[in-house]
Amino acid sequence: MWDFFETVRHRHSVRKYRTDMAVEPEKLHAILEMASAAPSAGDLQSYHIDVVTDPALRHSLVEAAAGQAFLAEAPVILVFSSHGERAAAKYGDRGRQLYALQDATIAATYAQLAAAAAGLGSTWVGQFDEAAITRQLKLGPGLQPIALLTIGYPAELPEPTPRRHLTEVVSYR
Repeated sequence: MWDFFETVRHRHSVRKYRTDMAVEPEKLHAILEMASAAPSAGDLQSYHIDVVTDPALRHSLVEAAAGQAFLAEAPVILVFSSHGERAAAKYGDRGRQLYALQDATIAATYAQLAAAAAGLGSTWVGQFDEAAITRQLKLGPGLQPIALLTIGYPAELPEPTPRRHLTEVVSYR
């Protein structure tokens, strides 16, 4: 297995997936366990994860995500939703508006890195119609979709994209 630094360096957004290879249940379970292990405000885990494997439902999510067709190709889509009221019970408005959002995004990040460590590709999708996702997945009250994460075996490995130099994004004080 790769170490953490190699995992991060080799993670790229994959938009072409092998349609002949399913994600093994044990790998999916491990990814979900890692998402669940992510830190969260007050250890409340103010989020919910929907695992979408049904082909018809994956196709319907393409429409909700501005026509991003690769969503239908990926054998698994994880939908991370924040649960604002869960965080608000302990932290009030800041929990509702920020901590629940952070909890969901941290869990999604852990899942994405776990997928890379398991030899899978993924792409974080943030462009989608919240109301359409909520309706199509019949999300429960208080859940707000925050991120879609496609997961599967890559059909191609994209070239690394350029990154800004550390001096542009880091300040030492």
